Amino acid sequence: MGFFSNIFSKIFPSANAAEVVVAPPAPAAAGAPAAPAAPASIPLGDVAPILDAMPGASGLNWRTSIVDLLKLLGLDSSLSARKELAGELLYSGSDEPGSAAWNIWLHKQVMRSIAANGGTLPPDLRD
Repeated sequence: MGFFSNIFSKIFPSANAAEVVVAPPAPAAAGAPAAPAAPASIPLGDVAPILDAMPGASGLNWRTSIVDLLKLLGLDSSLSARKELAGELLYSGSDEPGSAAWNIWLHKQVMRSIAANGGTLPPDLRD
């Protein structure tokens, strides 16, 4: 089971992590052709209320911070763990690992992948 599957399983414990797919990365440049999104495997419900109800959510900025999202889920948020996740999510940009731009991309890609697997995101969490 990959790192993203661990994230998904923490949000939706009853989902079959073996069926989780990673959404293709968003196009890097404007005008670049968008890769088709992976089909949603099962309808799972609203992500934000699930995460907001988790212990410690009120003290973390999980909506914009990949580090806080991982902490909320009880997962490793170290740079090496985030590098592993970025590799799994097919990061191909030139931003320095751990930089603000890199972390923002990582958070957005996690949210895109959650949506691609049936999670419902509010407008503020969509690309």
